Amino acid sequence: MHLDALTPGLTGRTELVVGEEHTAPRVGSGKVHVLATPVMINLFEAAALDAIEQLLPPGYQSLGTILNVRHIAATPVGMRVVAVARTLRIEGRTVFFSVEAHDEKELIGDGTHERVVVNVEKFDQRVKRKLAT
Repeated sequence: MHLDALTPGLTGRTELVVGEEHTAPRVGSGKVHVLATPVMINLFEAAALDAIEQLLPPGYQSLGTILNVRHIAATPVGMRVVAVARTLRIEGRTVFFSVEAHDEKELIGDGTHERVVVNVEKFDQRVKRKLAT
C-alpha cells in the first residue's frame, strides 16, 4: 500500500445548518437545544474523510481511532456550522489531523483526530471472524 498522495496540509471541509435533529436532547447528550457534541464530532470526522479518502488506493479506507476535542461554544438551531480538518503528518498507516469548527459567530470547537488506513477486505474478514467466535 502506498500512501504517497497523503501529505501534510491537505484540507477537508464539511458544514451543516443546525436542525432540531442535531441538538443534544435529540441525540441523548444533554437537555439544551443547541448543537450536540456528538454531532460536532461527526462533522470533524466527515471533514477528515473529505481531506483524504479520495486519495487512498482502491480497496482502502480510513477509520477514526482517536479524537481529542473541546466543545467550547454553543450553536443554536438555525445557525450554520463549518468544520475543517487539516493533515498534520502521516506515520505509517496513521494520519494525524487538526480540527476546528466555527459557527457564524465564533470558534465552537477544536482538537486533534487520528485515522488509520485499512484494507477494506482484510478489515471485513476480521470483523466476520469476531462475529463467528
